[in-house]
Amino acid sequence: ISFAEALRGLTTQMRLTSEDACPDCAGTGAKSGTVPRVCPDCEGTGMATRNAGGFAFAEPCPHCRGRGLVVDDPCLRCHGSGRAASTTTVSARIPAGVKDGQRVRLRGKGAPGERGGHNGDLNITVHVTPDPMFARKDDNITVTVPVNFDDVALGGQVKVPLPLGGTKTLKLPPGTSNGRTFRVRGEGAPRKDGTKGDLLATVSVQVPSDLNAEAREAIEQYRKAMSNG
Repeated sequence: ISFAEALRGLTTQMRLTSEDACPDCAGTGAKSGTVPRVCPDCEGTGMATRNAGGFAFAEPCPHCRGRGLVVDDPCLRCHGSGRAASTTTVSARIPAGVKDGQRVRLRGKGAPGERGGHNGDLNITVHVTPDPMFARKDDNITVTVPVNFDDVALGGQVKVPLPLGGTKTLKLPPGTSNGRTFRVRGEGAPRKDGTKGDLLATVSVQVPSDLNAEAREAIEQYRKAMSNG
């Protein structure tokens, strides 16, 4: 998802190919008109006891493979497994403020249990595409703001872009150093408790590559004043 979508949150549709309960046998694995019977070896527990060297060990029953049931007439479609491949569309709600690599669990949207058992959970790992302007540090968002030399030297106002659109006016005090970071409160990533982190705006002084005569003369005068001062 995009950087902005991670901040806003979104509901997305995903197509999943998985093994669901077989529609012909309803997940029992038995042919239509028949039902599985209780395993006579483990009496339905799915576990068998084996003696070795005077010790008793419990292990999955080899007759029913630990299932506790035996299918005499397997379903023709799933061959007794109780599952069949299917493609489904799942609606997933990604919460606002989700982080890159964070896992979102959808309960009951995973693969079905064996022989009609309950569905498991679907775990989604979120990947957030890096943004060319903004970056994230915990719940704070960072941005670099280009400013002119006169704004940092004399003081001024600059427009700071916000991650979800719009701008905020930032007042620069006279003598602001290059690389100084200002905190814009409440403009960061959303938290679970409903609050937000901050936007950390770092100023970057832009040096003009082509000066006109008037600007060059002004800088020369500034150099002389500083050397004499």
